[in-house]
Amino acid sequence: MANSVTDEILPSSEASPASPTSSTGQIPLEQPPKLKGRQKLLQNLQRISSSPTLTRRGRSASTGYRRDHKASLSCVSLSSAAYSPCLGNGSSSQLYGGLNPRPATPGPSVPLEDSDDNNARIRLVGTETPNASRTIPLPFDLRPVSPRSGTPFEGDVLSTELILPDAKPSRTIDFWGDMPRELHVEIFRYLTPREIVRCSAVSKMWHDMCYDGQLWCRLDAAEYYSKIPSDVLIRLITSGGPFVRDLNLRGCIQLKTKWSTDGERISDMCRNLVNLSLEGCVIDKASMHYFLMRNPRLEYINVSGLKSVTNSAMKIISQSCPQLQTLNVSWCNNVNTSGLSRVIQSCERLRDLRASEIRGFDNKDFARALFERNTLERLIMSRTDVTDESLKVLMHGVDPSIDLLTDRPVVPPRRFKHLDLHHCSEITDAGLKSLAFNVPDLEGLQVSQCSELTDDAIIDVVRTTPKLSHLELEDLESMTNNVLVELSRSPCAQSLEHLNISYCENLGDTGMLQIMKHCPKLRSVEMDNTRVSDLTLMEASFRVRKRGYGEDMPKVGLRLVVFDCANVTWAGIKEVLSSNAYIPRTRKSSTNPIVSVTQTSLDSDSATSTAFVTPSSTPSPSPTFPAEIIQLKCFYGWQMTVDEHTKRVLRGDLNAASRLDRKWADYMMATEEAGAAGAGARRRRRRAREAERLYNADEDEDDSYGVGGVSALGGRRRRAQSGGCTVM
Repeated sequence: MANSVTDEILPSSEASPASPTSSTGQIPLEQPPKLKGRQKLLQNLQRISSSPTLTRRGRSASTGYRRDHKASLSCVSLSSAAYSPCLGNGSSSQLYGGLNPRPATPGPSVPLEDSDDNNARIRLVGTETPNASRTIPLPFDLRPVSPRSGTPFEGDVLSTELILPDAKPSRTIDFWGDMPRELHVEIFRYLTPREIVRCSAVSKMWHDMCYDGQLWCRLDAAEYYSKIPSDVLIRLITSGGPFVRDLNLRGCIQLKTKWSTDGERISDMCRNLVNLSLEGCVIDKASMHYFLMRNPRLEYINVSGLKSVTNSAMKIISQSCPQLQTLNVSWCNNVNTSGLSRVIQSCERLRDLRASEIRGFDNKDFARALFERNTLERLIMSRTDVTDESLKVLMHGVDPSIDLLTDRPVVPPRRFKHLDLHHCSEITDAGLKSLAFNVPDLEGLQVSQCSELTDDAIIDVVRTTPKLSHLELEDLESMTNNVLVELSRSPCAQSLEHLNISYCENLGDTGMLQIMKHCPKLRSVEMDNTRVSDLTLMEASFRVRKRGYGEDMPKVGLRLVVFDCANVTWAGIKEVLSSNAYIPRTRKSSTNPIVSVTQTSLDSDSATSTAFVTPSSTPSPSPTFPAEIIQLKCFYGWQMTVDEHTKRVLRGDLNAASRLDRKWADYMMATEEAGAAGAGARRRRRRAREAERLYNADEDEDDSYGVGGVSALGGRRRRAQSGGCTVM
């Protein structure tokens, strides 16, 4: 520092401001003068040095500030490590107490370096060791950092303690609150409608989420229609609004009084319906028309049994629903074929028409419209007035060209896959024969209770439908076993799954044995009130056993209905039960523990060897069960035992099922022997002896399969003798 500081402006630490004069003769000042220039700079630097945030800065020492060998400020440290803050006034005695120009008492002056008292002119602040750096350090934010670690160099030691801010408390994560609304909706989709309605009472937020329209895209009230109030049901429909695509209100009669008040509002909200089912509802005609007119995207309409559905509703459907594919108007008394004709002509995508008990199917114009459209895959016209002429027009059209070689009409084949003609009393062989060679894709045919049909028409249809899988021939009194024999020989035998011949009293084992042998995919056979006997049951058991065994639990593979069959006895029922719990002998032996024989070394005295039998360490294989079993519906007095036996087999407890089978057989034999005296008792005993001879006849020891050739879990194999059965 080139300029010096005058002595007059530096007050003595011992002078009293109250005294008029001092020992030096100078006039004391009332207040320190205002500093200017370099003095003001030094005062500001001193104030900065009192702040605890100032750290060391790597600067060189300041130049000496000396005049007449007075105090030098080059050794003043501006660090705050060991220095208490000074007063706001720059003339505080803590800094300038040792800078008096003259000592308070007379005496020789003492150099600064040799002064040992506390009144030294310059006092070093914050220097504990002689080698301590006397430089001003840089602030912490201006210091160079390491390029790798991102921390200051080791040489930059802070002279003050860092005061870190208080650590913030850890944030509590609210998974449900922070979750997006889309995930909330997706979680609620796993709940049932009843559970969603109950959750709506949790909070206001949950109430809004539970009535979000995205949850009610599919509103099916068939499971809870009798438990939900009308107000809540309307709330669900209106909440879904434009989101509702599938609306099933089947049986919701509680809306009877709501349609007149809220029907128009519901129709305004639901404008994007694709599937609509109002079967069993009580709805007025105006509300029905609103629904149909304001939902042009409808593809499925089920209004079965509604009195409010008339031909005017069919006209609205033909005008407003061009994408219609399925229409169910069965038992709608106010609809006839004149209204359906408009739907068929306008809805080009119609695939399924269900019109049971609809009048007017004898109209040839309507049949011609169906023939020209030729888009129907399912046509249900049961209990209608269809005649042979209208059925021929439906299949062949009007005045078709005839092939001279085959004498058959040359027309495009029909696309029917399911055709229901049951209880059409006016159908005869002449009309049913029109199906032959014209329905190659037919999979289901129902001609039950068509009393005029005989074997000829049915055989012609069966021979020309290779994809036939469901055949209903119930209550055809004129049908004989020839139909079943031809069915077993036809191409559809490999695809046949369901057969119903109930109340066909002329059918018996002759035809059913052929069906059981040649129809491997058979899943359901209804033959109650027929002449079938135990032989059919034994053949069915044998065919089901051939479907294999596995480690999975058994499942029902064939359902037989044989109640009210006079030729079916308890012995045939027992054969089915034994077959369900049967395991082949080879598989049963594989589950036995395997033993091994090890021979010890020869004894030196006796020269004999000792053999030890030890169990093998090979683990036994997992249990084996039948792949499929037979579910039987028989005489009501035996049905409880049959159901319990089936339950045990389905849960894999074959031993318990076999015990039940044996005990039931013992009980039935004892009951037969303990019958009343007389001719009836003799007949029962004779039947029991015949059944015992029939089912317990010894055969070869090989385990080949055959009719009735099984017994429950290890019993002797039994084979029935065909041709001489006189049971019952």
